Amino acid sequence: MRPVLIGAGRGSRLEHRTDELPKTLVPVLGRPMLEHILDALKEAGFSRKDVVFVCGYRNDVLRERYPEFTYAHNEDWENNNILASLMCAREHLTSGFVSSYTDIVYRGSAVAAAVASPHDKVLVCDTDWRRRYIGRTRHPESDAEKMRADGSRIVEVSRTIASEAASGEFIGVAKVTPVGAQEIIEAFDEAKATCTTLGDRPFAKAYLIHLFQRMIERGSTFHRVDTHGGYMEIDTLEDLELAKTWWEGGQ
Repeated sequence: MRPVLIGAGRGSRLEHRTDELPKTLVPVLGRPMLEHILDALKEAGFSRKDVVFVCGYRNDVLRERYPEFTYAHNEDWENNNILASLMCAREHLTSGFVSSYTDIVYRGSAVAAAVASPHDKVLVCDTDWRRRYIGRTRHPESDAEKMRADGSRIVEVSRTIASEAASGEFIGVAKVTPVGAQEIIEAFDEAKATCTTLGDRPFAKAYLIHLFQRMIERGSTFHRVDTHGGYMEIDTLEDLELAKTWWEGGQ
């Protein structure tokens, strides 16, 4: 099992901060976001040499700074999205993987809990997620990748879930065993062959949650592990300004 970090896009909502850097190298709390992620993965037992990084925009900067990574290049990053990026690393998925967005900061305990779960497809859920949206004007709750669950079993993952009905927010970290990986790859190939859209998006622009929801609707089982805060997403310049308050406030 290897960590697969998805970081091909530019992160244009961080404006000038990504003129020369890929989004994941923008500093948060005094360090690049990627360094926080690597620390969290280390707590779950992964080394930097284990990392598969799906790169795109300014991949030259990443390759120079982190020569120890294995790279998968999303050459069409300007025209696709996170789901397509993950599949750029499909040769590295079959032995199981921990996938992570790279514009986030989270505790290592969240990854460790996912890895320790006995289930084949596990999403990390922040149960304290709404606290982070107070005063956040450029990324409203309606943009959150929310989930509903029956106990640990996820019954829905979608941005359209009403906030009051959500069990929490998917933080962008998932653990998938080899059995789960094969299921996800097969579901992706089937959807690509038969669908022009996924959820409310053109297929090329789909997010991970669009495929996951399609799988859930067809009877596939996903489980959650919870983090009670200890997570934040950095999507806009406003988020950068709020990050210190979020983290010190218990996030």
